[in-house]
Formats: sequence, C-alpha cells, structure tokens
Amino acid sequence: MKNVLIKSSLILIFIALVTSCVSKDKILYVQDIDSALTERELNYESIIKKDDILRIIVTSENMKLVQPFNQVVNPTANNDLTIASQNKLLGYLVNNEGNISFPLLGDIKAAGISRKDLTDTIQNRLRAEYVKDATVDLRVVNFKITVLGEVTRPGNYNFDYNRITLLQAIGMAGDLTIYGNRKNITVLRDVDGVQKVHKLDLTKSDFIDSEYYYLQQNDVIIVEPNNAQVQAAGFNRNASLYVSVASVLLSLIVILSRN
Repeated sequence: MKNVLIKSSLILIFIALVTSCVSKDKILYVQDIDSALTERELNYESIIKKDDILRIIVTSENMKLVQPFNQVVNPTANNDLTIASQNKLLGYLVNNEGNISFPLLGDIKAAGISRKDLTDTIQNRLRAEYVKDATVDLRVVNFKITVLGEVTRPGNYNFDYNRITLLQAIGMAGDLTIYGNRKNITVLRDVDGVQKVHKLDLTKSDFIDSEYYYLQQNDVIIVEPNNAQVQAAGFNRNASLYVSVASVLLSLIVILSRN
C-alpha cells in the first residue's frame, strides 16, 4: 500500500510540473526582431469607408470666410477658431453611395479614398473656388477596433486618433492572457464590402511589415486559445494547482502511514 501511494504521489508531482511549464517560444513576442526586422519605412494610409463619420474643420487667416464650411464653429473678433467641445462637433456621414455632402461643394466621393487624398481634394477645391488660403483638417471620429478571445479585457475600443497598430490595440485590451495563441492571431477587415481574413504570428517580426500592422476602423482582432487551453476546456484552469495540492496530501498520507 505504501509503494502504491508513493508512486501515485510521484506521478502527480510529475504531472503538476509538466502542466505548469510553458515553453518560452510560445509566449514571447517578435522573437526574431533583432535579426529579421527590416528598417524600411512602413506605409500607412487610413482608408475611409461607408458609414464612417468625418470631422472636417476648415481654417483660414480670416475665419469669417470659411465659416460656411464649418459645423459648430464661431469666429471671434480676433478671427480665432473656437470650438465648444471637439466631441460635440457634427460630422459628415459617408453614405451608402460612398459620398459625403459638403457645404457648397456638394457630394464628394469619400469611401475607398485615403484620408490624406480626401483632405487634399477638399482643400484644393476650396482654394480654387472660394478661399485661397483654406486649410483642411479631416479625421474619422468613429474609429473603432474590436478585440475578442484570450485577452484580459475583450471588447470594443474607440480611438480619437486614426493611427493605431495591432500591438497598441492588444495593449489597450490588457495584452493576451497566458492561454492566448500568439502564433495564430486573426484579423477581420471589411474591404469594399467584402470581409477579409488574415492570420498573423506575433512571435515573429514579419507581421510588422504587413498591411495589417496598422489597423483600419472596424477591424476585429480574434485571439484563439492555445492547444493546452483547448484540451483543458472541460477542466478548471486551476487544475495544475489542484494536482499539486493532491500530491502534497498524498505525501502526508504516506508519511502518516509509516508511523
């Protein structure tokens, strides 16, 4: 009986040690960054999509001249632009045809165009037709990313800025849990009404050079559980702790049975 208890105790201790160990190459990010990452410039363009809400502010040395092109702005005696609250600014909705309706300029194609190109288009038309020194600031105000799966805080995240990387979004979600599969991250992206799916390996640095390193509005990031978590889906995540406790109890029984 004593031999059986001893063997059982040793087996449980061995299982606890094996299940509590995680290989380093499965949890470290960009492990080859020193040798594989290139130094070329990363290309980033924020592409406008249907249902985006655009905040467009037009400024000039004489703010009275551009007042017809601004929403919720009030020129002061010093021709300064005053805004009660940036969050209260009205926006231009990109409709189902992919257009926005801009004061005096009429319908302007927006969907499928980069934020920079649309800014240049509006600015150039205003300068040519109305105000020679008009300057346009254009931003997407409903920039939202969704992070799901094995992260600390899954959910929707809204950003005031339009330049967000995959790693920054994961950081906002509290990072991957120890059970997240870092080698098979899924990014869902709407491209001209078609849902695209792309897989990324965060343990290698090549994803930094991909078009999915910088996120687009409404991207969805899905972190799947690793194999160990899938296999243990029917068990409590603290199973290894319970095994360790059981092994200690068995050891105590062995010791007490000798007396």
